[in-house]
Amino acid sequence: MKIALISTFLITILIQTTTNQMNSIDSISGVHYLDGKPVTLEFDDGNISEIIRTKELVKNSSWFLAPGLIDIQINGYMGVDFSGPNLTVEAVKKATKALWRVGVTSYFPTIITSDFSLIKKNFAILAKAMEVKEIGNSIPGFHLEGPYISPIDGYRGAHLKKYTRKPSWEEFLELQNAAKNNIILITVAPELDGAIPFIKKIVDSGVMVSLGHHNGSASQIKDAVNAGARMATHLGNGCANMINRHNNPIWPQLSEDLITPSLIADGFHLNREEIRTFYKTKGADNTILVSDALDLAGLPPGEYIRGERKLLLTPNVVKFPGINALAGAASPISKCVEVVMDFTNCSLEDAIKMTSSNPAKMFSLNDRGLIKKGRRGDIVMFTMSDNKIDIKKTFVAGKEVYSLD
Repeated sequence: MKIALISTFLITILIQTTTNQMNSIDSISGVHYLDGKPVTLEFDDGNISEIIRTKELVKNSSWFLAPGLIDIQINGYMGVDFSGPNLTVEAVKKATKALWRVGVTSYFPTIITSDFSLIKKNFAILAKAMEVKEIGNSIPGFHLEGPYISPIDGYRGAHLKKYTRKPSWEEFLELQNAAKNNIILITVAPELDGAIPFIKKIVDSGVMVSLGHHNGSASQIKDAVNAGARMATHLGNGCANMINRHNNPIWPQLSEDLITPSLIADGFHLNREEIRTFYKTKGADNTILVSDALDLAGLPPGEYIRGERKLLLTPNVVKFPGINALAGAASPISKCVEVVMDFTNCSLEDAIKMTSSNPAKMFSLNDRGLIKKGRRGDIVMFTMSDNKIDIKKTFVAGKEVYSLD
């Protein structure tokens, strides 16, 4: 049901907060994101134990209850750079708590192309952070975006050319060992020498392969899919500005039924027509939204030095001021929910599916991604007006981790 059809039924929220221990909640009440009708969720040991429906609206109720958002590609947040030289466990805690404020209950810290020793070091730090009880429930695994990507300008995107390299199974095992086997997603360019057998080994090891930052031909993309690749990283981005109108890496990925694309739907990385076309082609069941946010997201606009280069943070995106090109995103994934609804006129149900249910299903995170009895109590509560989301409360495993109050 569209928001316009249900918003007239809604006013404010009633939350029942009988507390067993600090931040642990017995139940919450609001309106279900699927139909705008009243619902009470009861928690037991961090999981949804009961879903209680009533015929009448809860008095003064207008807060939606939806599964917490899952961001599988985020490079950093609020000044914390997962690929930077100064990463610490405390910094990861800071980023995680900041992401709770924007409705993200699970995310994949993403490390991009950089010096190999730094990548290895930072995966070890992320693995330690994952063991911290306070935030561990919000980090199911890591995303390695590079360094096995195209070195060509445009397709390489914001990744530094000097650190790109050909795929190496031995190198990957080093990184996976440092990460304590928590790398669950890797972005690879299929046209690189040795990429197809590398993809096959990666998939056989249980890691999801996504094609990205590449100029693969239709046959190379098909070979990668046959080897087990199942995703396309931020389709339409990580691509040269000037491409052949017929033979380019976008059409084969868009037409391949086994490929689920991720999209940066912040309103700037892709234009309205691109998002509408990708959405109409793949549908809500086979699309995943990502923020691809940089560490500058959430900071005041201005110029910053990151990764040996000067960046310009605007209220909407991060740019390379020298060439006026995009360097990355500056918005959380909740912004993508707003934009995709605006651009495609899809329902709130479908927008949440693309930002929660679909990534949970893709990565077999079977304890989250749905409001369902037995699922973990990862819930975001928010109001919505003119497709603008205002996060009110966030719960992880039945614990209130953020409240606007």
